Amino acid sequence: TQFRAVEKDGKKRIDAYFAVFNEAYEWSEGCSETIDSHAFDGTINDDIRALINHDTTLVIGRTTVGTLKLSIDEHGLFGSVEINEDDQDALNLYARVKRGDVSQCSIGFDILSEEFQDKGNGRYNWHITKIKLYEVSIVTFPAYESTEANARTERKAQITEVWKKRMKEKLKNVKTTDASTKT
Repeated sequence: TQFRAVEKDGKKRIDAYFAVFNEAYEWSEGCSETIDSHAFDGTINDDIRALINHDTTLVIGRTTVGTLKLSIDEHGLFGSVEINEDDQDALNLYARVKRGDVSQCSIGFDILSEEFQDKGNGRYNWHITKIKLYEVSIVTFPAYESTEANARTERKAQITEVWKKRMKEKLKNVKTTDASTKT
């Protein structure tokens, strides 16, 4: 796997896996989600931004102008961000990555389709099969620990709480459906 700050042909860039396929993210005891290897099909050529810690004011790359390049391989969603030498935030991030202080990634997306999996013994998994990708971020604290390249902010904490609430509702609906089928 790869996460690195590199300089080639006089240009600085950060290369990273922003998402890893089929690796469980445990978001609650007994509940997890995974991303299918085809979940990003048809979305990586959209207008995707590269951000710092999911902060929309800190754009460091964009697919439509070629400063963010995304690709998919058997491991996950790989990206390369060209660092703007005139952007102090981007240069600061590059230095932090180069030194190893920041080394992970995250993504901003909507789930378009997923498959529910009852693993037994009170364990459930949502396997995400289709994603609408909006942004990739180089972060301090990712949801998926196995990604490489978000300092926790109040905004991120709020987003996380909304997401957790949504997932708990899904779990509640599954348990209600299970109980109604047993009667």
